[in-house]
Amino acid sequence: MIEAVHTPVLLDEILEYLAPRGADELMVDATLGEGGHAIAFLSRFLDLKIVGIDADSSIQAAAKERLTPFADRIHFYLGWSQDFFAEYPGELKRPDTILIDLGVSFYHYAKSGKGFSFAKDEFLDMRLDISGGITAADLLARLPEHELADLLYNNAQERYSRRIAALIVNERQKGTITTTSALAELVERAVPASYRHGPIHPATRTFQALRIAVNGELSRLPDLLEGALRVLEPGGRMAVISFHSLEDKIVKNFFRTKNKDCTCPPGAPICRCEGRRSINILTKKGIAPEKAEVEKNPPSRSARLRVVEKVLDEDGQ
Repeated sequence: MIEAVHTPVLLDEILEYLAPRGADELMVDATLGEGGHAIAFLSRFLDLKIVGIDADSSIQAAAKERLTPFADRIHFYLGWSQDFFAEYPGELKRPDTILIDLGVSFYHYAKSGKGFSFAKDEFLDMRLDISGGITAADLLARLPEHELADLLYNNAQERYSRRIAALIVNERQKGTITTTSALAELVERAVPASYRHGPIHPATRTFQALRIAVNGELSRLPDLLEGALRVLEPGGRMAVISFHSLEDKIVKNFFRTKNKDCTCPPGAPICRCEGRRSINILTKKGIAPEKAEVEKNPPSRSARLRVVEKVLDEDGQ
């Protein structure tokens, strides 16, 4: 088994909440990555089967190699998770558990060569699925200044979004901005000196905002949550790990809505949902990593885990 680069977060908590409660259960790992969570589950629960999904062919290849000892109990799907759930294969039983880890694997920063990190000088690609879509370099070259500023602020709450966008637009007139080092240096120039020496690198939020935009992370999330909950077997459990407030807010509000006795739009004259909640929330405030985990794995510090149990399908079945 090859050595992994990424350390799965909140592993003990996930194992506790999503442990099989019956025989021959099916789990969908909707964001497989290098397979850290999947390996832990397959090692402990010997009749569990898993479908592992990832949009990135390179990290899926690494996961397949790591998971070779469990080849008879895991099936791989290459593509976006919301597409998998939207066209759920008829030959599969409905999943008993679903895990959605919204974090970007450290593999992408360390090994992908796609420009996720300013620690290496790489081309600004940032696409998980390189078969289509636009790159981060494309966004920097094409977006009008106000749209670029809005992207930086809306996707990462970058307080100096307008200053950064203005300098990007000015500099791209002299030549394209296509590498991680060029972008990081530009952001450092755009922000005040005090911001350059804060707790995080001043370009961190800019890189986050571009990555989110390139991969549609926030725009895909509502359909992913809706599709996953729809196919989940009643009585099954679904866990979501988020890593920043924007996506955690989407997850929290989605679960709150599904947990209401009435989900009709505000002001609707007649209740048409018949007042039946579809889930029970098992983690009321979300679970954060313990201090010991953060000390061992600092990227876990911003993780939040939310778990629900499905009561019934929304059509009442």
